[in-house]
Amino acid sequence: MTTKRIPVIEKILSANDRVAAGNRARLDAAGVYAVNFIASPGAGKTALVEQTVHGLSGRFRIGVIDGDIATSLDAERAEAAGAISLQINTGGECHLEAVMVQAGLEQLPLEQIDLLIVENVGNLICPAEFELGTHDTVLVASIPEGADKPYKYPGTYRGVDALVINKIDLLPYVPFDMDYFRRGVEVLNPDVVSFPLSCRTGEGVSTWLEWIAAQVEAKAKAR
Repeated sequence: MTTKRIPVIEKILSANDRVAAGNRARLDAAGVYAVNFIASPGAGKTALVEQTVHGLSGRFRIGVIDGDIATSLDAERAEAAGAISLQINTGGECHLEAVMVQAGLEQLPLEQIDLLIVENVGNLICPAEFELGTHDTVLVASIPEGADKPYKYPGTYRGVDALVINKIDLLPYVPFDMDYFRRGVEVLNPDVVSFPLSCRTGEGVSTWLEWIAAQVEAKAKAR
């Protein structure tokens, strides 16, 4: 059974990667910098989307693709913050796939967007396996999840370009060993850039905004 299942999975991922490459080409042609937010449920992806839109909407035109199993609640929050927003409901799938993002790109006015945020379905396993065509992947971790997540989900932490450590305002109240957490991250991904912050209080958010703004500007210069 195992020997039959592995080729099937490889075929699915290979097909997904081809669509993702097409998505990247489409974004590059439009001069859009795209970033994929992944996290476990409740880590604060949507709150980070709101903070990013509020902080950068005066400098860049921002679009958001929200992936969720059901509802349009997150897309509505992104739109209320000032983004061009699109909801994708996966109908039970625990992650977005490149073909879903492809359909989303066809509906968005890419010529009116500088920064595209793709908010993936809340899950620490499946989203890490499926490329979407974005330029970077950002993992949103949070203090209440515990400091052991890099050790439990090494594949997810190994493959990201940036790490947001959200809800640092809870550090005085929640047992969380930051040194232990960082050691786990460093072993897996020594070059990852990290942003400890609180979407609730705003602490540390400006440093995050500076980084993502630099990525958008670099993309614009490369055209």
